[in-house]
Amino acid sequence: MRIAYRVETVRTAEAELMARLPPGTLMQRAAAGLAAACCSLLGKGRVYGARVVLLVGSGDNGGDALYAGARLARRGAGVTAVLLGERAHEGGLAALRAAGGRVAEEPFGPLAAADLVLDGITGIGGRGGLRPEAVPVARAARGSDAVVVAVDLPSGVDADTGEVHGEALRADATITFGAYKPGLLVDPAREYAGALRLVDIGLGDVLPGVPDLEALQHEDLAWLLPVPGAESDKYRRGVVGVLAGSARYPGAAVLAVAGALRGGAGAVRYVGHAGDAVIAAHPETLVHPGPPDKAGRVQAWVVGPGIGEGPGAGVAVGEVLASDVPVLVDADGLRGLVPDAVRARTAPTLLTPHAGEAAALLGVAREEVEAGRLAAVRELAGRFGATVLLKGSTTVVCGADGGPVRVNPTGTSWLATAGSGDVLSGLAGSLLAAGLPALDAASCAAYLHGLAARRASEGGAPVTATEVADSLRGAWRDVTAGA
Repeated sequence: MRIAYRVETVRTAEAELMARLPPGTLMQRAAAGLAAACCSLLGKGRVYGARVVLLVGSGDNGGDALYAGARLARRGAGVTAVLLGERAHEGGLAALRAAGGRVAEEPFGPLAAADLVLDGITGIGGRGGLRPEAVPVARAARGSDAVVVAVDLPSGVDADTGEVHGEALRADATITFGAYKPGLLVDPAREYAGALRLVDIGLGDVLPGVPDLEALQHEDLAWLLPVPGAESDKYRRGVVGVLAGSARYPGAAVLAVAGALRGGAGAVRYVGHAGDAVIAAHPETLVHPGPPDKAGRVQAWVVGPGIGEGPGAGVAVGEVLASDVPVLVDADGLRGLVPDAVRARTAPTLLTPHAGEAAALLGVAREEVEAGRLAAVRELAGRFGATVLLKGSTTVVCGADGGPVRVNPTGTSWLATAGSGDVLSGLAGSLLAAGLPALDAASCAAYLHGLAARRASEGGAPVTATEVADSLRGAWRDVTAGA
């Protein structure tokens, strides 16, 4: 599992570790890892004679860049520092000069010829985007043919929230020290980070056991996903109820049921106005005219996709929320959802809004949600007392009791297609019915959903929600093959 910590937590851990070590040890460890990563990015045999430009701010981030530049200069690279702060790290600047590096009188000539640029303008404490005087230099770096490597964090992005207020320098790769920072894993800042590499500087023993963010990996899913045993029957595997679709949107029901079936449900009970379409597509589905409490035994409910906006939709959501099993509420089911009604439930509730639906629930603009995804998902989870899966360019999941936010690493822009959210709802519902806690069900579903879309879109081909559903089997196999 990839984990991330807020700036304050990282700095506290660094201070504790520095108190035990000789002065400058952590910076030298960071610089050594940074220089090694740059050598790798330049390629075998290409360090000697390479033209490296350091964009140096006045903080320790600039010091890391200077010491790394000194190491590269000692290996034969031509290293030039562009000083952008009021001062430069004295020890780092002295090391660079002693190794044969130089300080540029103007930045644009060296940048135009650079093979690699180290972005050490601002560090994890930076706020509010690049300062005006740094903007032309950052633009020149990005407009060059050089590989741009961010030192710890791309300059101009918020390390804690992933927000970008103003201009930031987009990197091809980010070499971060000690621990991942939340902004490296969450859009919009994630788009600026490029490929990520973590340099171990020894913080593992002094960081808290509970991080601020988590990102599941294949091995985590292989451990979490339910696998039927010899004694399993459909109820042990999980029966999920799906209340979705309408005369206008029968496809939503078909896709939600597809997600539930592909997610390993022992059986799917469908209630709604699209029974004929569901049976035609999935004859194994158990169709019932309703109401939900008469449909038969279920171990979780999915409600909302395509049910419309009429008064009957609100009644249906209320009936499902009155049950004593886990409930997933999506799409039309989220309209007018009352926090007190959700908080009053004794069984888990999972809400799966996209940014527009989240904005409506919070009473803010959609842009505010998209710019501050972590704040939005935490606010929703706290307000409704529910686990919340906030869909988007970075899908994030927050548990009802707070704790680390889960960030999904498998998302792809090909999921921006009609009906893909319906598939996700059915998939997550099947995992709820199988007995996974809401946080794990949502996180695993988002991971598999993104992986299925990537499989379906191999070669850059457009995909449909149906193709994503059809690829879930392969995605499941991918993550469990090594278990």
